[in-house]
Amino acid sequence: QVQLVESGGGLVQPGGSLRLSCGFFGFSLDYHAIGWFRQAPGKEREGVSYISGSDGSTYYADSVKGRFTISRDNAKNTVYLQMNSLKPEDTAVYYCATGALIRTWDLKYEYDYWGQGTQVTVSS
Repeated sequence: QVQLVESGGGLVQPGGSLRLSCGFFGFSLDYHAIGWFRQAPGKEREGVSYISGSDGSTYYADSVKGRFTISRDNAKNTVYLQMNSLKPEDTAVYYCATGALIRTWDLKYEYDYWGQGTQVTVSS
């Protein structure tokens, strides 16, 4: 059974940092990619970052490039999202997700399994 669990969210001041974790079960990173999405109140869920299962290649939304870094630890079945220089507009619920066949990394409809989400609030 596929399961994903996010953790690491919280309240942080603008300019601060957080590291989110996505622990998963029921599949291997060798064959499946992981995407991070976020959803702010009243907005659509949007892609933030992605790491490929096959070769570890990464992608980022323009809004987070240079500030966020995605990484993985296959031995721990965990994918991380290091978030630096956080801004109030980064405030959202952050989700990790995976799917059997993901052609376009930032299309939420291509993901089959989702975690429950973790709240990130950037405020002074």
